[in-house]
Amino acid sequence: MGTVDWKKGYNTERRVWVSILDKMVAQDLLKTLLAVWSVIVVIIVSRKFISVLNQAIDGQISNETLLNIMGLKTIIASASFLPAALFMATLMVLGRMYRDQEMSAIFSAGAGAGTLYRAVFLFVFPLAILTVGISLYVSPWAAARIETLISHDEKTADIRGIAAGKFSEYSQGDLVFYVESIDADGKMEKVFVQNRQHGKLGIINSKKARMQDFPDGRFIVFEQGEHIQGRPGELNYVIEQFAEYAVRIEEKGSPLKKDLHESIPTAELWNSTLSKDIAELQRRIAIPIGVILLSFIAVPLAQLSPRGGVYGNMIVGFLIYFSYGNLAHVSQVWVIKQTIPSWLGGIGIHVFLLVMGTILLARLYGWQWLIINIKAKVFK
Repeated sequence: MGTVDWKKGYNTERRVWVSILDKMVAQDLLKTLLAVWSVIVVIIVSRKFISVLNQAIDGQISNETLLNIMGLKTIIASASFLPAALFMATLMVLGRMYRDQEMSAIFSAGAGAGTLYRAVFLFVFPLAILTVGISLYVSPWAAARIETLISHDEKTADIRGIAAGKFSEYSQGDLVFYVESIDADGKMEKVFVQNRQHGKLGIINSKKARMQDFPDGRFIVFEQGEHIQGRPGELNYVIEQFAEYAVRIEEKGSPLKKDLHESIPTAELWNSTLSKDIAELQRRIAIPIGVILLSFIAVPLAQLSPRGGVYGNMIVGFLIYFSYGNLAHVSQVWVIKQTIPSWLGGIGIHVFLLVMGTILLARLYGWQWLIINIKAKVFK
C-alpha cells in the first residue's frame, strides 16, 4: 500500500471550485443586496419623481413620458448606487456571521482571510463585470433617451391636453385654448386661443382648426376666423380676418440639445480631450472599480468592532462611504477645472480605498502577517 500525498491530493482532487461556504455567502449577499439596493433606489428615484411630476402637472411632459422617464431614471440610479448597496450588504452579511459565531467555526476549521475574500469575490467579480456594461453603455443610453423624450414633449407642450368643452391653460397662463368640439379625425370646431408674448396679447377666434405637417414643421391651421393683436391698455390693435391662419408649433429637424453630460456615449468620451468628458469617463469607470474596492474594505471592516454588532460596523462603513463619495465628487470637479492632472483624478480615489483596506487588514491581522502574505504571493 503506497503513501498518499495529502497536500497534493487536497489541492487537486478534494477541493471543489465552489464550496458550501461560498454558496452560503453568495446567497446571503444576493438577498441582502437586493433588499438594500431596492431601498436606496426607491428613495433616490422618489426624490427625483417630485421634480418630474411638477413638469407633468405644468403640461411640459405627458403622462406616458412620465412613466418612461421614471423607469429610465431607475436604471441610472441602480448603477450609480450599486457600490454603496453592495458595501452595506457585505458589512451586514459578514457582521451577522460574526455575531452568530459562524466566523468562529470557520476560523477554527483552518480558514482565514483568503477564504472570506474568495467567498465574497466569487459573487462580486461577476457583478462588477455586469456593472461595467450598465455604467458604460446602459446608463448613457437611458440618459440620452430621457433627453429625447423631454425634448419631444417640450415641443408639443403647448397643445397637450386640449379637450372639448373646457379651457386649457399652458405656459403659466400665457397660452389659453378653448375648443367646443373635436371629431374622430382630430379636427377642432369653434376654437378660441389667447396668447401673450413680449407684452402683446393675441386672440384668435376660428370656426375650425386642424393639425397639419409641412416640410418645415408641424402647424396648427385655423380656418375662417379673426386674429386680434395688441398691447393691453393701448388702443393700437390689429384686427384681421382670415380664411386660413397657420401657427408653427414644432420645428422639423430641430437639433436636440444635450444638456446632460451623462447622455454622451462612452465611445465619444474615449476620444475626447475635453476636461468635462475626461471627468465623466472617470466617473463611469469608477463605479465598477468601486464595487470591487468597497467589497475589499468590507471584509476586514466587518470585524472592526465585534461587540458593537452589525450596526456599529454600519456606522463606520457609512462614514467611509460618505468620505469616498465626497472625495469622488470633489475629484471630478477638480479635473473639470483642471486643478489637478486628469490621471490623478482617475486613480486618486481608488488609491485612497486601497490604502484604507490595507490599513484595516493590518489592524485585523497585524502588519507582520500582511507583509509575510504579500511576499508569499509576489515572490512564490
